[in-house]
Amino acid sequence: MKTHYQILIIGGGTAGIMLSANLLKKDRSLDIGLIEPADTHYYQPAWTLVGAGTYDYKKTGKPMAEVMPSGVDWIKDYASGFNASGNEVHTKESGSITYDYLVVNPGLVMEPSMIEGLQESLGKGVVCSNYTDPEHTFEALKNFKGGNALFTQPTTPIKCGGAPQKIAYLTADYLRKNGLESKSNVIFATPGSVIFGVKEIANTLMKVINNYGMHFRPFYAPVKIDGENRVATFSYVEPDENNCVINEDDSIGEILTGNSKIQIPFDMLHLAPPQAAPKFVRESELANDAGWLDVDHHTLQHNKHANIFGLGDVAGLPTAKTGAAIRKQVPMVAESIRLMIEHDKISSKSYNGYSSCPLVTGFGKMVLAEFDYDKNFIPDPKLKRMLVFDSSKEHWRLWMLKKYGLPYLYWNKMLKGEEV
Repeated sequence: MKTHYQILIIGGGTAGIMLSANLLKKDRSLDIGLIEPADTHYYQPAWTLVGAGTYDYKKTGKPMAEVMPSGVDWIKDYASGFNASGNEVHTKESGSITYDYLVVNPGLVMEPSMIEGLQESLGKGVVCSNYTDPEHTFEALKNFKGGNALFTQPTTPIKCGGAPQKIAYLTADYLRKNGLESKSNVIFATPGSVIFGVKEIANTLMKVINNYGMHFRPFYAPVKIDGENRVATFSYVEPDENNCVINEDDSIGEILTGNSKIQIPFDMLHLAPPQAAPKFVRESELANDAGWLDVDHHTLQHNKHANIFGLGDVAGLPTAKTGAAIRKQVPMVAESIRLMIEHDKISSKSYNGYSSCPLVTGFGKMVLAEFDYDKNFIPDPKLKRMLVFDSSKEHWRLWMLKKYGLPYLYWNKMLKGEEV
């Protein structure tokens, strides 16, 4: 087995596969090793639709061997640590591997233990998550016959920040279509101050919430899940509020318990678990103070080690962690690596924090949030070719893009290294 590579990549998710394919497309002579332990590569954006019963889970996965670009050495192992000054990555079973250039993109990991009781409750009965088992979410939805359907998210960064609310909208639509609307309360509780950080999108989403008659609870941070007794406890985290004031809304049974704690009973609970960089990254010399990979926000080059780059969810960037962000990050990093090999310099291009969140608002409806570091709404001009002239408004064509167009582009263009 080889122990040195010109370019070593950690992670066979969207970023790792797209980057290695893009590099080899431009130069077949590059010597690339990719560390990835998993047998299956998943298209996770479709898991929201799986959770609502409108997409086949089996179609979201392909064998890793099938998506691994020809010409890449697949090192089927776990990365376990770094010796950056020695240009070395430690692995679980394959010893140490050295490199000229390193790209770190292992994604992130679920950390349910960060919320009391979640580890014991998650995936059992009515406590579900599209992030871990979307098929179980649909089972919980089908079994729900009324009461409180509670949706929430943690205070940590999460992949696809819109996902916890998408399934809430789909649930509200599902209940309406199945005659359960009058017996049900759909509640979306978030630690955030607003439903979405981009104003144009937030305006639409508040109309969606009002249309469904949903209960919106900003500044609610989940701190405890009691799956057995079906009660979720939240901290009220509004920074300028000394006293917790909850809505006078007896219909959902909120209880103020003191110390700015609120309890909400539930008959179905969907949440995004807390998430973090993998332990071998967050406890390494390459992490920033928050435990994410310490890279420059515009070049994605590591702030201390010039021959290391970061991509995707593990990168400490103040933008949403999505596959769409990776789509813009990869071509720039690929160009920087090629330029460093040939001319010892990086690309003059700058990543502006572009990310995108396809916000499904019901069956057959979607808005598309595209934005940068400054939360500017920056819709892709190509949407006009689809006859979508304002992607901040609900549109059936955007639903078709989500369900059919984006999966096709992912498997057939992005993972082949094409810049789409």
